[in-house]
Amino acid sequence: MSDAAHGRPFCERTFAVTILVTGSAGFIGSHAALRLLDRGETVVGVDVVNDYYDVGLKEARLARLRAYDRFHEARIDIADRAALETVFAGHAPKRVINLAAQAGVRYSVDNPAAYVSSNLVGFGNLLECCRQGAVEHLVYAATSSVYGANASMPFSESDGASHPMSLYAATKRANELMAHSYSHIHNLPTSGLRFFTVYGPWGRPDMALFKFTKAILEDRPIDVYNNGVMQRDFTYIDDIVEGVIRLLDHTATPDPDWRADVRHPDPATSGIAPYRLYNIGRGKPVQLMDYVRTLEAKLGRTARLNMMPMQAGDVSATYADTTALQKAVGYEPSTTVEVGVGRFVDWYLEYYKK
Repeated sequence: MSDAAHGRPFCERTFAVTILVTGSAGFIGSHAALRLLDRGETVVGVDVVNDYYDVGLKEARLARLRAYDRFHEARIDIADRAALETVFAGHAPKRVINLAAQAGVRYSVDNPAAYVSSNLVGFGNLLECCRQGAVEHLVYAATSSVYGANASMPFSESDGASHPMSLYAATKRANELMAHSYSHIHNLPTSGLRFFTVYGPWGRPDMALFKFTKAILEDRPIDVYNNGVMQRDFTYIDDIVEGVIRLLDHTATPDPDWRADVRHPDPATSGIAPYRLYNIGRGKPVQLMDYVRTLEAKLGRTARLNMMPMQAGDVSATYADTTALQKAVGYEPSTTVEVGVGRFVDWYLEYYKK
C-alpha cells in the first residue's frame, strides 16, 4: 500500500542522483526504495535475499520495484567487498541508505556469526565504498536496542548506550562508532537512525504483529513474553519512510554547539565531524496487550494467549524521544495504531488470500 493510496503526499524531489539502497528486499528497504522511485529517483537495490525468513515475500517486494525502469538490482552480500566495490564502480551512487543487516534480537543469541558478517564486516565494507565513491550522505539503520540496560525513558540520543543486552544491539552500536570514525577521518557525512518497533504492510514474519496475525487466523496460541508486561513505541512504516527520506535530503554537518570540554560530550552529534544520530519512532508507547486487543478487533477474533517469561536479550519497554529528528527535518508521525494495524490486516488478508 503506497502513501498515495492513503492520501498522504510523497516527499518532494530535491535532487536527481543515483541512490543506493541496501536491504532493498527487506521490509523498510523495499518501502524506502519504492518511495524514491515514486518521486523520480534512480535506485540501485542491493540485497543478498537470504533465507532468514520467507524468500517468497522478499521476491514479491522486489517485484514491485522491478516495475520501474529506474530500478537496478544487485543481488550481492555487502560482506563481499569485491562485489560491493563493483556495484559502486558501475553505478556511482551519490546517496546511500543502508538497511541491510542481520536483524532480530533473539536470533542473535543462537546465530552470532551472521551478525558479525553482515552488521560488522558488511557495514565496514559499505563505509569504505562510500569513502572511495565520494558519497554525499550515508543514512544507515541503527536500532533502539542500543539503549540496552538504560531504564531512563523516553530514550534520548544524548543518553549513554554502553550496556547493550544482545549481540545484535552491540553490532549496531558498533556501526554508530564506525560511522563516526569515517565522518571524522574522511569527512563522510553520516546519519544513523535508531529505529523503534516498525510495523505495517509487507512486514517481517518474525515480528510480533505478523506472528500474532498468522497464529490467530490459524486458531493457534500466541506467545506473549514477560507475561504481557511489555511496552513498545510501535511506528507505522509510512511514517518511518517519511523520516528516512527527509533525513537523506538533509546532509549531516558538524554541530557548532557541540562541546568536547565536558565530562560527557553529546554522543548524538559531533563538533569535529559531519555525524548525527536520531531516534525514529512514534513517541507514544503502547502496551503490548492493547496492541493485541487492537489486532483482535481488526480480525474479529479472540487470541489464545500463551504467557511466557522475558526472552534473553530483550527489554520490557522502549519509548522514543524524537525531538531531535522533528527539529532537523520536521518529522511528525501521524498514523495511529488502530489505523496502522488495520492496514496491515487488510494487506495480510489480501496477500495470503485469507
